[in-house]
Amino acid sequence: MSAADAIAAMGSALGPQVVEACRALFDDEQRGLAARVPTLAVDCVYGPDERHRLDLYRTAAHRDLPVVLFVHGGGFRLGDKGDEGSWQNAAVARTMAEAGFLGAAMNYRLLPDARWPQGGEDVAAAVEWLRDNGAEHGGDPARIVVVGTSAGAVHIATALKLQPDLPVAGAVLLSGLYGYTPLDAKDEPYYGLNEDYAARMPRQAIASTSIPLFICCAQYDPPRFQAEFLGLMAERLERHGALPNGMILSGHNHYSMAMHIGTADRRLTDEMVAFIRGV
Repeated sequence: MSAADAIAAMGSALGPQVVEACRALFDDEQRGLAARVPTLAVDCVYGPDERHRLDLYRTAAHRDLPVVLFVHGGGFRLGDKGDEGSWQNAAVARTMAEAGFLGAAMNYRLLPDARWPQGGEDVAAAVEWLRDNGAEHGGDPARIVVVGTSAGAVHIATALKLQPDLPVAGAVLLSGLYGYTPLDAKDEPYYGLNEDYAARMPRQAIASTSIPLFICCAQYDPPRFQAEFLGLMAERLERHGALPNGMILSGHNHYSMAMHIGTADRRLTDEMVAFIRGV
């Protein structure tokens, strides 16, 4: 069975079994990427918490490279930036390094300890660290692009809510939640009570920001994530008179959309690279 057929058979289901099935589909190619792109710097400390760490990747010899910071998903509960022994989440930063950028992958605070808006605060702190230290590793601190999937996209959008002038050149949001659908009960431990949800969501900030956006969802994303994508695209069109950069990625689900970056399926990778080079 091809990867596309296997993903189609999974449908829009979520859960650990789907994560593991997607990981198995891409394991060989991603291990090859990990062998080609070793870590440049490990566990750079961007804040006081033990989760305030990020890794850097680079293949280009020259300096002043655009900096691409990846923020992983995991339902506010799980996830790690990855390293040589765990390619998931590190793969996006490695792929950006192969594209000629300085790639970065960050950790952030998780449940049960984290609460809204700490994920957004952590993204802003990591961006600030890259502004201060990226040049030492070959990056251009004036050209930072943030990329997040699922909860990572939420945290990027929250960072823009907290800090509308966040010093980034662009943002790539993959299957995020912005405030167009009701609170899911499983997210209440992070957001708090349902009556606080609308005020805490970043809908207004992400719909109004002048920072260039690339917005994506997957063909087999759960309906809630697809509704969020459509809601944001429609509001951006209404407010700005034009759609932002974006795509509905065929043949992928909520997990495989980020996990396949770095494989032979380069459709999303090429769109992201073109977006980053253009901002």
